[in-house]
Amino acid sequence: MTNRSREAAEPPTGSTTEPEFELTDEQWHLIEDLFPKPIVGPQGGRRPKSPRPCVEGILWMLRSGARWKDLPKRFPSSSTCWRRHHAWTLAGIWQQAWARLVRALDRQGRVKHDESFADGTFSSAKKGATRSARPNAGREPRSWSLPTPRACRWESTRPAPVRTKSH
Repeated sequence: MTNRSREAAEPPTGSTTEPEFELTDEQWHLIEDLFPKPIVGPQGGRRPKSPRPCVEGILWMLRSGARWKDLPKRFPSSSTCWRRHHAWTLAGIWQQAWARLVRALDRQGRVKHDESFADGTFSSAKKGATRSARPNAGREPRSWSLPTPRACRWESTRPAPVRTKSH
């Protein structure tokens, strides 16, 4: 079976109305130099994927909110995209790319500063709570909380209250 007939036999994956790229060529050229081109190791091996398909896959993941394993086949593997995303995040590359793209939009007059705001309502609450609530003092600390000492470091100058029985 040739590649052409195999491709014709497999159904297409993903939406047909979804854009092929998350970034325009102009946007990509603004940030392209920030993403290092991977090199083949001294032992040789498979040529690594270029940065743009990985960036596009990562942006698709961030925009869609899907799981990594649901990354469409048109992008590099989910493990490749995840590794690059992790490395680029640690290196601060995403912040630099974001700053360049926002500056370019601002120079074009496409950023409306009077309409800019920060919204944290999309952030999930700890333990999956759907709304803010006062913590119940009777509950024990959960595994995610930091351990706190039960004794105070500083001695109180007042004597501790003595509990008496009331009749």
